[in-house]
Amino acid sequence: HPLTPDPMADPCAPPLVGVRVIDLTRLLPGPCAAMWLGDLGADVLKVEDTGAGDYLRWQQAPIAEGMSGAFALLNRNKRALSLDLKQPEGVELFLRLAASADVILEGFRPGVADRLGVGYEAVRRRRPEIVYAAITGYGQTGPYRDFPGHDVNYLGYAGAAALTGEAAGKPAVPGVQIADLAGGALFCCFAVVSALLARARTGRGQYLDVSMMDGVSALLPFSFGALFGGAARSARDGGVGGAGSAVPSRGRDTLDGGRACYDIYETRDGKYLTVGALEPKFWERLCDLVGLPDLRAAYFAGKVSDQQARARLRETLLTRDRDDWLALLKEAGACVGPVLELDEAVNDPHANARGMFPSLRLAGDVTIPQIAFPVKFSETPPTIRRPPPRPGEHTDEVLREILGLAPEQIAALRASGVVR
Repeated sequence: HPLTPDPMADPCAPPLVGVRVIDLTRLLPGPCAAMWLGDLGADVLKVEDTGAGDYLRWQQAPIAEGMSGAFALLNRNKRALSLDLKQPEGVELFLRLAASADVILEGFRPGVADRLGVGYEAVRRRRPEIVYAAITGYGQTGPYRDFPGHDVNYLGYAGAAALTGEAAGKPAVPGVQIADLAGGALFCCFAVVSALLARARTGRGQYLDVSMMDGVSALLPFSFGALFGGAARSARDGGVGGAGSAVPSRGRDTLDGGRACYDIYETRDGKYLTVGALEPKFWERLCDLVGLPDLRAAYFAGKVSDQQARARLRETLLTRDRDDWLALLKEAGACVGPVLELDEAVNDPHANARGMFPSLRLAGDVTIPQIAFPVKFSETPPTIRRPPPRPGEHTDEVLREILGLAPEQIAALRASGVVR
């Protein structure tokens, strides 16, 4: 098994060296998961159709051949080949490649992979040890399984959208694709690596049903804790549980803007500060520094309401520019920081000291920053080894290297439209 230690291996190589991943996914969750597995050392084969390929190549303005900026940030460390899975020869090539793989990722709606002939059962007949991960919005079972959807839909069903926004306003669409990236990509990677570890112990592969809606639910322990805790207390005290007043709602709870000590405040120049002074010591330090000594103890003692404290703090922070406040507060231990725009975030000295935006040269001598793998490994660090591929860039290489096809065989497949 590929996770069994090899005494001849490079001890500093990334942890998934020797693992092969075939990525059938498009757009955001699956490609991101496959990229992270590639950063960790896996050999990732990105399989696209022979037409437009991954839609994300074209959904933003191109920066290089067949490549948008978003595609470039989600598809490094992959080799790309184009197969027509609607032709029997294309399906057979895929299954032969799958027989050499350790992991398959797919993001079709439930049942589509089976109809194409590349589903779990078809692959398992060729490769019983396969770890096969299917990423969908609602999972392979349940009444919603066939619903189409996108990130905002999954947030809505899971309850996360109801918690996002101001108390007096409508639910807000987050600027981060939480369901796609955390609910889908992140949990998929976690599950894949866990399944590979299980296979190293048992010799058996397995099927992973990754639901983005389920993943969002798993990200809400604080809010569900308040709901379930209120219901449990009500039941304990003789009530029926689940009273409306116990249901957390946006803009009213501790971590969603309901408290004056945990909110975002505007400054004189129209920019913003984040205040996260949840503990009394941080709140007291903040009050001392901004000149509100009368709120120092009164707020946590319950003598001043959140509305009153917020109004006072809002009025005070509007008297100076953001960076002037930061010069006073940032290093003073008050849990205050800036709301950076993206161009500011990419130039932030701390992010750059952590190496979060390394540059990568693409085809055509285009250079673009990448978002680095976020965890720092002391012994086996993730690496960036390949730029994101052009459509079908490695078709010949993969068919020759893995399947042993001769040039004339590949040329015949290309002539028939099976590969590109």
